[in-house]
Amino acid sequence: MKIVTWNCNGAFRNKFHQIVKLEADIYVIQECENPEYSKGEYGKWAENYLWVGESKHKGLGIFASSSVKIRHLNWESNGLQLFLPVRVNSQFNLVGVWTKYANSPTFRYIGQLWKYLELHKGKMAASHTLLCGDLNSNKIWDLNHDLRWNHSAVVRGLNAINMVSLYHALTGEEQGAESVPTYYQQRNLRKPYHIDYAFPSKDICNIQSATLSVGRHTEWLEFSDHMPLTFTIT
Repeated sequence: MKIVTWNCNGAFRNKFHQIVKLEADIYVIQECENPEYSKGEYGKWAENYLWVGESKHKGLGIFASSSVKIRHLNWESNGLQLFLPVRVNSQFNLVGVWTKYANSPTFRYIGQLWKYLELHKGKMAASHTLLCGDLNSNKIWDLNHDLRWNHSAVVRGLNAINMVSLYHALTGEEQGAESVPTYYQQRNLRKPYHIDYAFPSKDICNIQSATLSVGRHTEWLEFSDHMPLTFTIT
């Protein structure tokens, strides 16, 4: 199965034509509008989707081809932002992620994911699970956070339930030493960071046969400050 995760930087109604060229089975899109309120081509294209967000103008959506069945999982969010858990073809769980500031004085961005894992790691460990999206985090910022719930702590927590970063597994690079950025702050090529990830559980992903690629800034920077991650799992 081919999956794409991409923070579209808003106005997805004007950009979805670009991402569908990747011909994925599932698209996990951050900062997209709710298709329910779109009367144009975007609304017509988004026939098989689930979406969550505080504003109809900018949220988190999962869009699937007509041959893929997606069903929302009723996992409590407890106000954490933003997470979209779905069941795919009755085969595995997919957790779409777009971590946010969430008006939290302490648990911002990666802290939101840490708390979400504390709530649902049992469910994620009990069934085949893929977590992917814009984590807004990297190991290089660990010193800015409490050691109990920084980026490295979240990665360890995912590893403990047999979920691994596909990029790092395939490249052999260490967390915080990524050679390929997924984000250019303010679309500035001098401010590259790796903050978008795919964490499949080992039971749904044969690393030897899996693939992952990051979009090039020469092709995608005109559309977003984030590059799409395209990957396959078995």
